[in-house]
Amino acid sequence: MNHLVAQLQGLSKVYRSPKSDLAVHALQEVDLDIPRGQYMAIMGPSGSGKSTLMNLLGCLDRPTGGRYLLESQDVAQLNDDDLSRIRREQLGFVFQAFNLISQLSVLQNVMVPLFYQGVHRHERARQAEAAIARVGLTDRQHHRPSELSGGQQQRVAIARALVNKPRLLFADEPTGNLDSATGKSILNLFDELHQQGMTLIMVTHDEAIADRCQRIIRLLDGRINSDTES
Repeated sequence: MNHLVAQLQGLSKVYRSPKSDLAVHALQEVDLDIPRGQYMAIMGPSGSGKSTLMNLLGCLDRPTGGRYLLESQDVAQLNDDDLSRIRREQLGFVFQAFNLISQLSVLQNVMVPLFYQGVHRHERARQAEAAIARVGLTDRQHHRPSELSGGQQQRVAIARALVNKPRLLFADEPTGNLDSATGKSILNLFDELHQQGMTLIMVTHDEAIADRCQRIIRLLDGRINSDTES
């Protein structure tokens, strides 16, 4: 059996309105094991809990109940500083909006996470250049985002997410702002990353994209409605 990179045990999230006693049960006692190297899709209708689950897995939010073990460490109990450190050092994020800094070059954008880790400048450049090469943009590394196509900008965002060698790579509708041909090239890149051993978790509403994944988790009303593997 593959080593588990993440494990959810009875994970729940309740949002309470400060102006009333209304409680929204966004996730309800979710159990989930994620083996290292798996390519997993999270699907479900609006309000099913997809974003909440992604935010909890990505240490962007804390659960109300249950445990979240990341590499056997219970991150549900950590303080904000520790959660920030884990996001910086162990997790990578790719979003529908590329979230690049327009004033910085490709190389400088990819170096940003390493700056916050305190990595030496020369080492930052070396690691960033390696990540840029990994997504096939070495010849564009001194360009600014405005000089790149949408697909190239998303590749830069992927390089930035990869530069800290994350344990988990999250992708939230990563082809949502791209035309179909460009989106396919980005999905091909995710396939390559998976083949290289990366653990990938993708939130998508697109069945064709989900079918590329090894495993599909479907949520409904805050619970896992189905869990299928290809």
